[in-house]
Amino acid sequence: MQTRKKYIFLTFLASWLLLFFFGGDQLRRFGFFSKRKAEARRNWPRWTDRSLLKSFADPEELQSDGNPSLPSPRAQRVVRLSVYKNSRCRMETCFDFSRCEKHGFKVFTYPRERDQPLSESYGKILTSIERSRYYTPNPEEACLFILSIDTLDRDHLSGQYVRNVNEKIHSFPLWNGGRNHLIFNLYSGTWPNYTEDLGFDIGQAILAKASFYTKSFRPGFDISIPLFSKDHPQRGGERGWLYQDSIPPKKKYLLVFKGKRYLTGIGSGTRNALHHIHNGKDIVSLTTCKHGKDWEKHKDVRCDKDNVDYEKFDYQELLHNSTFCIVPRGRRLGSFRFLEALQAACIPVLLSDGWELPFAEAIDWGKAAVVGNERLLLQIPSTVRCIHPERVLAFQQQTQFLWDAYFSSVDKIVHTTLEIIKDRLLPHRSRSRFLWNTLPGGLLALPDFSTHLGDFPFYYLQHGSSPSEKFTAFIRAVSLACSLSQPILRLIQAVSESQYCAQILVLWSCEKPPPPSRKWPQTAVPLTIIQGRRKLSDRFFPYTAIQTDAVLSLDEHTSLSTSEVDFAFVVWRSFPERIVGFPTRSHFWDAEQRRWGYTSKWTNELSIVLTAAAFYHRYPAGEGPAGWGARPHPAPPPRSLPRYYHSLFTEYLPAGLRELVDGLAACEDILMNVLVAAVTKLPPIKVTQQKQHKETVPQQVKGTAGAAGSRRFTQRQDCLNQLADWFGYMPLVSSQLRLDPVLFKDQVSVLRKKYPRLEKP
Repeated sequence: MQTRKKYIFLTFLASWLLLFFFGGDQLRRFGFFSKRKAEARRNWPRWTDRSLLKSFADPEELQSDGNPSLPSPRAQRVVRLSVYKNSRCRMETCFDFSRCEKHGFKVFTYPRERDQPLSESYGKILTSIERSRYYTPNPEEACLFILSIDTLDRDHLSGQYVRNVNEKIHSFPLWNGGRNHLIFNLYSGTWPNYTEDLGFDIGQAILAKASFYTKSFRPGFDISIPLFSKDHPQRGGERGWLYQDSIPPKKKYLLVFKGKRYLTGIGSGTRNALHHIHNGKDIVSLTTCKHGKDWEKHKDVRCDKDNVDYEKFDYQELLHNSTFCIVPRGRRLGSFRFLEALQAACIPVLLSDGWELPFAEAIDWGKAAVVGNERLLLQIPSTVRCIHPERVLAFQQQTQFLWDAYFSSVDKIVHTTLEIIKDRLLPHRSRSRFLWNTLPGGLLALPDFSTHLGDFPFYYLQHGSSPSEKFTAFIRAVSLACSLSQPILRLIQAVSESQYCAQILVLWSCEKPPPPSRKWPQTAVPLTIIQGRRKLSDRFFPYTAIQTDAVLSLDEHTSLSTSEVDFAFVVWRSFPERIVGFPTRSHFWDAEQRRWGYTSKWTNELSIVLTAAAFYHRYPAGEGPAGWGARPHPAPPPRSLPRYYHSLFTEYLPAGLRELVDGLAACEDILMNVLVAAVTKLPPIKVTQQKQHKETVPQQVKGTAGAAGSRRFTQRQDCLNQLADWFGYMPLVSSQLRLDPVLFKDQVSVLRKKYPRLEKP
């Protein structure tokens, strides 16, 4: 019995010693092992090789759960519900679709009151809308309404804060609880919490807001926009910094940040921790405490050194020479740094938890940015180092596309917002994410006509298709005699003999009616006469009579042979997104006059192919006059085919530009070249032409006989400068390329040449 008790006692003692030895660290966490239970720290891992590991963070900093001045989740929820009383709004429940049925997607801006303050940025937004093709001055036609009250800055400490907004908007008879209204906002809330309080009830209005918090964002209803400065250009905008073959994917610095460090308050946690990843070599993280009025009251031991290091580097130089740029949250979720990084082709590394990224409904940010987690900051360097160089280059290229397509100007930001809303009205005809995230971008892919990739000239290779094997000749007749001249008869005959010609259309833009059908030449292809409106822009109207991808635009005095037409069409089929033609012109910057110049001199460079003899693609045909047949040829059945630039010219460009073209002689072909260059970012292509035909296009001549030509030349130059002003930049691209047939002018047998007649004098 004694032995049994002895064994039990020894077993109990051994178990207690083992428990104390291996589990003592856990037991000491209980209150009876410590008199300071409330002050006990978390049990962070105790690594056996702790002495060998570099310490990246102070334990005091790691123990902190965040800034104590931040509102609790419950307090945040209360504020959010007070701002978004209609938090369950969706297009189906808070938007009146019936307003958009009769007149389509039209946008009305409230009249501006004289004594109403208006910031520069909001003035740009209103101007962008009023310059768009969707604007209407008639509220009865409107589908969407924009307030004239400046709602961009809702920080009540700001000098641009507009007071009594609630009272003002509820006095508007069109307000209707905010239904079918769009409200723009860049700054919400104020110190110290910077909540999303706008200071007024938005009702059922759509909110286009910067620094949008995902928990406040109403998916499919609200729109997240980027934060932009008051100096952001109205239109055009600067180009991205990545040029072809100019910058390698891997730059001097891998990862950089240079900006303010908030010592207290919201947004201070992330920026205070950025110094942990700084190594002074390929990772540079610079912060300064020197901002605000009372920064010295809150400065810590790092401030003096940080302020000195901060001045050693230039911000623009860092952007130019870094592969990745850290974009942490500031006081609000978004910052100007986001757009700056996009323009610089510095891949944004986002550290802003809960930020609904700009236009995320349409843009795939996974192809252009690295979305990080604020709590996993120390993993960012190893993450970006693991990205393959090919992927890095793809990221950089996508930043440039997105910057140019959607963010480089206020116009593009506003138009992208409108196009996203318009897509929601007809989901079955909305743009796919592929169209939004691939050149030329969603703003230039009109879903009213097609959402099928094969209908666009840019996606033939990706879609595995090709343009049609026939073309439509479109001849514009504006003869003062209003009769059939010999040049137009010869032109019709030469074009009709082309093996690729499907039909010939003649746009009759004379005062007198066209001649009867018996006076027109007999051709092997259908010949159709269309009565024009005597406007220069008529030649680019999307006529339903055109049933081919390719359009050969011709003037009645153009002189071409069948061989020239055939070769030009073969070239165009290889470059269906460009203008391919014969007579060329070029532009240049006149430093003395400080304006763009236009020249018809024969030089090694070209940037314009006149549409007096040129092939181009047109868009899916809209409703337009089909014309009447000159002879009883059976017309092809009407159908919707992929035709691009005619409808882009008519539907994308605002009416004001078309009126400019109609008011200035010889301006329509310049506008078409500018439009195509703006879409493709590529120059036109010149093809070879017989020598005696090179002077057939009217151009400036000397003497009294050249007075009309001189006036025409001046109008072309004025047109070029007005178009550059409207676009905000010069879209035209110069080239030194001319394409000739194989063995052209070579000393070989004529039998070996496919187009021997091109060399005959």
